[in-house]
Amino acid sequence: MRDDATRVSLSPFLPVLITLVCTALGIGLGFAAPPVSRWAVDTLPAVPGPLELLAELTTSWSVPILTVVGVAAGIVVAVLTVAETLAVTVDSDGVLLEQDDEQLYVPKSRVRAAFLDGKDLVLTDEARHELARRGAGDLNSRELASAFGSHGYPWLDADPHEGEFCRWIDGHPDLDDELHAILRMRRDALAAKDAGVVLGLHAKLRERGIVVRDRGGRQEFRRTTR
Repeated sequence: MRDDATRVSLSPFLPVLITLVCTALGIGLGFAAPPVSRWAVDTLPAVPGPLELLAELTTSWSVPILTVVGVAAGIVVAVLTVAETLAVTVDSDGVLLEQDDEQLYVPKSRVRAAFLDGKDLVLTDEARHELARRGAGDLNSRELASAFGSHGYPWLDADPHEGEFCRWIDGHPDLDDELHAILRMRRDALAAKDAGVVLGLHAKLRERGIVVRDRGGRQEFRRTTR
């Protein structure tokens, strides 16, 4: 990317906030866990082994131990959050999209429209084909608009093809059996939260001239000119 590239990513304060919240929870549990565990051991007929261990601890031990656990958990959650959140880098040559260790570069010469469709960042070409669709709900929409606009991309306030989308109904004659099979697999991959499979199936549909998106827990599609 060029030196004048603009990067839009997760706010750096959010990972710090996540770590602080988890640390505070660890401290709170450090004070609360021993007396609650002792009450459970004395009152209930049977308790899990970890509660018995906590019941033996004093706060002078439980607070530092659970604080460390909270810090570690916060760091892990923060790292995972950053990795799963889309990062967009825009310059006068193209757009780099990074998410879940996947990278996609789209040359500026191919982009005829850039916009937010719900929580998705979408790039389309002159034939209405999607070049990219990525979840951008954690990014600042004004920063995205500014990044694309400042580098001369045609940023739109809404999807110009909004009225062309139809809700997918399994078996409907508007689509052939192969497309229905792909959409079923994509539905199942979404339920399993398998982002890699979802992206692969999205690409297969795009090759067949089908643009797909998710609304209200259901898949919607439109045809392109392909």
